[in-house]
Amino acid sequence: MKTILIADDEEDLRALLVMTLEDPAYRLLEASDGESALRLINTDPPDIVILDWMMPKKNGIDVARAMQEESRLKHIPIIMLTAKDQQSDQECGREAGVCAYFVKPFSPLKLLETVQRLLVQTEAKALG
Repeated sequence: MKTILIADDEEDLRALLVMTLEDPAYRLLEASDGESALRLINTDPPDIVILDWMMPKKNGIDVARAMQEESRLKHIPIIMLTAKDQQSDQECGREAGVCAYFVKPFSPLKLLETVQRLLVQTEAKALG
């Protein structure tokens, strides 16, 4: 079973993501702010992280950067969901270790496809 952390301060969006990703093969964790997300990541490292950029306490970029500083966490794929749609924002995300960048509003189907692709890629890297 793969663990997916959804970190977003918008409860309705978290609910949409849970519905989109609900599958017996996935265990879904939720966080409503960056500090809670980082705490979950450190105590129970997920297989993939979906982060909102603008969250209270710690923003998504800060969480991504903190993950990159930890050797046991930096291999975890990060998907950024955000309203920030400038090219410079996307570059900042890539520099922080973000693998995929979705601008709100986004296609839940495309997000699901990206999650599945990143999980397969990560598993393939781990196997060899």
